This record gives sequence, C-alpha cells and structure tokens, in this order.
Amino acid sequence: MTLTVTNTLTGEREPFEPQDPDSVLLYFCGLTVSDDAHLGHARAWVHVDVMHRWLDHLGYDVRHVENFTDVNEKIVARIGQDEFGETETAVATHFITSVIEDMRSLNLLRADVYPRVSEHVPEIQSLIETLLERGYAYEANGSVYFDVTAFEDYGKLSNQQIEAMEAQGSEDELAEKRHPQDFALWKADGVSPDAIAEHRDGGLPDPAVAPEGQTWESPWGEGRPGWHIECSAMSMAHLDDSIDVHVGGQDLVFPHHENEIAQSEAATGKQFAKYWMHVRLLETGGEKMSTSLQNFFTVSTAIEEFGVNAIRMFLVSTAYNRRQTYSEETLAEAVERWETLERAYDRAVGACDSPDAYATETDGALRDAIDEARTSFREAMNDDFNTRRAVTALLELASALNTHVDEHERYDYRAVNETIEAFEDLGGAVLGFVFGDSEPTGEAGLAQEVVQLVLDVREAERERGNYERADELRDELEALGIEVQDTDDGPKARF
Repeated sequence: MTLTVTNTLTGEREPFEPQDPDSVLLYFCGLTVSDDAHLGHARAWVHVDVMHRWLDHLGYDVRHVENFTDVNEKIVARIGQDEFGETETAVATHFITSVIEDMRSLNLLRADVYPRVSEHVPEIQSLIETLLERGYAYEANGSVYFDVTAFEDYGKLSNQQIEAMEAQGSEDELAEKRHPQDFALWKADGVSPDAIAEHRDGGLPDPAVAPEGQTWESPWGEGRPGWHIECSAMSMAHLDDSIDVHVGGQDLVFPHHENEIAQSEAATGKQFAKYWMHVRLLETGGEKMSTSLQNFFTVSTAIEEFGVNAIRMFLVSTAYNRRQTYSEETLAEAVERWETLERAYDRAVGACDSPDAYATETDGALRDAIDEARTSFREAMNDDFNTRRAVTALLELASALNTHVDEHERYDYRAVNETIEAFEDLGGAVLGFVFGDSEPTGEAGLAQEVVQLVLDVREAERERGNYERADELRDELEALGIEVQDTDDGPKARF
C-alpha cells in the first residue's frame, strides 16, 4: 500500500507523489511567538513531526522548514509586560527560547531550518516588487496591497467566492483598498495603538512609553511586512518556488493559506504547494484551545506533570485531521495507553535478557503478531498518517507479548527480540516515543548532545592513534552510567 494523503486543495484523498521521487519539500507554518506554547500548538507540532518521521521511514530525504513569526502586533503588545523585554525583538527572542525548549522536550526531530520573519525582509520586499511589476498588487499611501480580483483562482483553497468573503484588514486599511478582500503585503509606518491595545493584557498597567514595533525602509517608505507574504518568502528562500507539502492548523486555511497561494503563484506562475494538509484544532470545553480564550494547558506544564511519552500518546491517539478534545478523562486514557506499551516493552527487555530466553524456542503466535503489527502499522501510516490505528497496532503487539511471557516458561528469544525492535522502530523512530528508564526533557536533550560531542572527540582520538585517551573517555562515560558500543555505523551511547 502506497502513501495517500487528504489534500485540502482538491478535497480528495490522493496518492503521495512528490516532485522528486527521492525527496520531499515540507513547509510548516510555525508560531507567532507572543506567548508560551500550549497543547494545541503541540498537537500540530507532533503530527508534523510524525509525518516527517514516516516520510524518513519510507526512504525520502525530507527538507523540513518551520518558521518563527517574530514580527507581529501581538508581540509588540507584550513589550514591557512581565519583564519579557523592552523591544519587539527582545519579546520575540524570549518566547522563541521557550518554544525551542518545548520542542526539544517533546522529542521532535529538528527542522532543517527555523527562519524568522525579521531576517527575511529583503526577500519579502523583492517578492512584493515582483507582484507590483506583474500587476497583482498596488501601492496606497505607503502600503502595498494584493488585488484579489487580479488572481483568477483566488478562493480555490477555501472554496469561497470573492463576493462572499469577509473583508480583510483594519478600518484604516479598508478605506484605502480597492476591494475589501484585498490584503496587505506591506504596511506603512509601525503598529497602530489600536492594534496594540487589542492584544494587550487589560489587567496590567499601561507602560510608561508606548510600545513600538520594528520598521524597515522600503521602496514605498518606512513600514512592516504583512503577515501572509512572510511565509511565501521564507518557503521560497529555503525550499523552492514550488514545494510538495504545506502543513498548518485548520484555522489558517483562510485567509492565511489562501493568500499564500495567491501571492506565490501570481509571482512565480508555478503551483506553490501540491499538497495542503491541515491539522484539526485541539478543543476543550467545546472551544478551541487558545491563548486568547485562556483555556490552555502549556506544553511545559503538561510535560512536567505527565511526561513526554504520555503527552505524545495523547496527541497521536487521534489522527491529525480528526477532531480531538482535551479533558482530564482523555488525558488519563492516554496515560494508561502509554503505561501499557511501556510495561510491555520493559517485559520484553526483561524476558530477552533473562536465562529463560532460548534460541530453539518458537512461538508462532508471537511471531505472527509481530508481522501483523508491522503490516497494520504500515497500512495505518500510509492511510493519510492514521496515527490512531498505528497506536492500536502497537497495543495489540503489546498484548501478544504479554500473553507470551505469561503463558511460557521458556521464551522465544528471536520473537521477543523482534518485538523490542518493532517497538523501537515503529513506536520510537516513527511515533517518537522514548523507551527505557528516562525521558528527554530540555536538560536531558542537552545531556545527549554533550555525550555525542564526547563520542566525536573519542573518535577523533582513535583516528589519530591515541587509543589510550579514547579508552579513558569511554571509561569516564561508563562511570556516569553511559555504555559505549562500537558498531559498524560508529559508536553508540546507551544511557
């Protein structure tokens, strides 16, 4: 079974066929860094991470780009609040630091690059100039707007007609636009006081000095980039004019992704993204989890309370494009599922390493269960990344392993070992669970990087012939409880 995905652009389930049969260009709309990340953000992160992992598993070279929006009125509104910083850059840096720590704590694969809007203003301005030259945009009082009526396919992602769409922009913008649905590519001057007030915490005193956002010189005067043009410019800068997969939250279909398509394809004449995939929002109490609604559970708090494995289990227990509800009950169910899987893994390790595991023992039922689990897992993931069914396949294997251990005095070594490998290959490498005694937090992730650095130094010493020093480094690691194994693929550290 080949991979099929649900494409928002066509509304159809389609075979996955990237432009290059060996690689995938993937762009994910990242956060506007104006607050701490919550589980709603983590839902999208984890599902995109699993998509990346499964594409890796299928043999693709995945080029994954995820941006930080560090230029936004929401960020400006946080200036001077809670000691986040006195400039837009300082506030953005504060929350980028927090977001990166949350990403590492969630055991996410790193993207190839995390571009920021503030470092791509030249590319943004160049893209706007192209749109002006091609007649898709116009200038008005130092601002530049995209003319939606000039792009014939406007509305093809959200399946809307222009006349039925809501107006875009503030009242001041509406007064200078040709059409209410036109959207800003470049905004003259800085952030208006009204925009700041809209997003500022009303429970805090007003700052002594009014917050100001960054501005840049441009051919149209001092100003700031519009929100939508940013992702087009960053995607083109780090991937290509035409990419394979564009992923984002369901709430970004309109206007953000609709506008990305219009401005990108108007500028290049090429299809911007072949597959548009949208992650359903996490709901709580009948509403989406949102910072603005104050109904959120931060990533850091959730991991501290439940651990990364339970949180990942909660998030992948519902497929990315299905409705998911957060509650104490649904999280408790996820904790129970993870503990079931973890116990089975630990029992498998214990059985495999026990004197009761025999090379000549054969359990056909467990061996069949392993094959069935791998087949079911693969079918589930190829079925539009159906993580819910993939988790079910692992739990069924856990049940088969428990039956084997409970009902046999002599264990089938080969089958038990293959069960461990299936848990690690599918649950670990694909779903991102961490099996063993410890889970990675921000600090643990850093510790692993330090250990890898020591291994690299050890390898360099061995290449120079300094075997005594290399042995000393190995012994020092083992004294810390880190076993070093030299393999054909290089040294491996086991904590």
